[in-house]
Amino acid sequence: MSTKTIIRAGRLVDIDSHRAEPADILVVGDTIEAVGAPGMEAPADAEALDASDRLMHPGLINGHTHSHGNLSKGMGDRWTLELLLAAAPWISGNRQLEEKYLSTLIGAIEMLEKGCTAAYDLFFEFPTPSIEGLDAVARGYKDAGMRAVVAPMVADRTFYEAIPGLMDYLPPSLQEAVTAMRLAPYETSIANMRAALKGWTHDTDRVRLAVAPTIPMHCTDEFMVACRDLAREFGVGIHSHVSESKVQAVYAIKRYGKSPTAHLDELGLLGPDFVVAHGVWLDDDDMRRLADHGASVSHNPGSNMRLGNGIADSVRMLELGVNLAIGTDGASCSDNQNMYEAMRLASFASKVRCPDWQDWIRTEQVLTAATVGSARALGFEKLGRIEPGYKADIVFLDLGATNWLPLNDATNQIVHTEEGTGVDKVMVGGRIVVDHGRIVGVDKRKLMQDVEVARSRLAEVNAPNKELYHSLENVVGAFCPGLAHTPHHIQRFGHPCHG
Repeated sequence: MSTKTIIRAGRLVDIDSHRAEPADILVVGDTIEAVGAPGMEAPADAEALDASDRLMHPGLINGHTHSHGNLSKGMGDRWTLELLLAAAPWISGNRQLEEKYLSTLIGAIEMLEKGCTAAYDLFFEFPTPSIEGLDAVARGYKDAGMRAVVAPMVADRTFYEAIPGLMDYLPPSLQEAVTAMRLAPYETSIANMRAALKGWTHDTDRVRLAVAPTIPMHCTDEFMVACRDLAREFGVGIHSHVSESKVQAVYAIKRYGKSPTAHLDELGLLGPDFVVAHGVWLDDDDMRRLADHGASVSHNPGSNMRLGNGIADSVRMLELGVNLAIGTDGASCSDNQNMYEAMRLASFASKVRCPDWQDWIRTEQVLTAATVGSARALGFEKLGRIEPGYKADIVFLDLGATNWLPLNDATNQIVHTEEGTGVDKVMVGGRIVVDHGRIVGVDKRKLMQDVEVARSRLAEVNAPNKELYHSLENVVGAFCPGLAHTPHHIQRFGHPCHG
């Protein structure tokens, strides 16, 4: 028998009108049954939830993150994307199964406590994904009470093989060291992902799988096509880092003679199930291709700035019909999993691009991207809205919190004012998973102890990888910016803001 909850006296945000009028919400099982005026009729057996002095908004949805990054937050400062990739064996290496679970659980708790109820997680295992590793990630989300799309991040070329000339630029001793990091043959990764997709036992309404060929240039065309075919065979999404840095944009031209997006289009990967992560260096033609195929871009402004990659043109994407999602990226390159901050940065980053205020992104576009847009990117049709028929994923903000005094404009303040401290309750599928700002059902004291044991062990076992990184830092850090200084073909047409 389905449980019933009647939420009384809360104020429900209307994103487009920027208003928040009092409303009651009836939840039956995991779904919103009705939304009505205060005092609306409810079944006699419905449990009442008092939402007085609470602002209700749809659960935020993280369009792009990496669960393996949650154990490596704060480990670096002045990292470009390419230096981050070089640091991967140090900051993410030698994980045991329990550490993969813990890393996921930490991130899921942080997201939930900061109003985020679902995420697209590009999880990495070296040298290839495993059924056990993917199951550990799924358990982390399940135990926190969060939804997720888990996409094993795969490649068949190392970072050093992918960038033209980089391997030859390394001294022989470093060439030998990085050659030992070779990934599994792509056939192995495809076979492991197929086995995981066939044998997946988790509730796909909560945690489902997708496929993530990590960066197109890190994959042979044969591997990209195999990922495409696997995703289509099982009806799951495809997610890839496309045109994230200028280095990527430049070496894609060297390799393909065209942009990564144009190449992916030729390979048949673009479609409604395809998500571009970042898209900082997309041009108008790229955006039109994505829009024509119904594809999405996850805009990750925090890590784009943190890694020095630039500022993606989110407004132009929307103008050209691209579905826009918003993400935090992983904690190793954004250092938190705060979707309120990601929205605030998405708004501010747009304003930095040019002085013409009429062409800046609007807060209702940002909040819609972080809910409806991200839901579409994840492939969850009934998330992102508080409407009948949608899943009851609802965030309750405390209007008594200092940053909500006074309430002037609900949409503007969710994007520009809230930073997570106002979260009182979070409901996922009709169940309260955060109460009084704290995760429900997780022993935080034990979690803290377990995480410290993991951190200490990983610091010891990855000490040689850390030393290797410091040997690589100056070499990679000199070679890759040289590529980034290469003149690039990208021209954005139309208004000067897009130039």
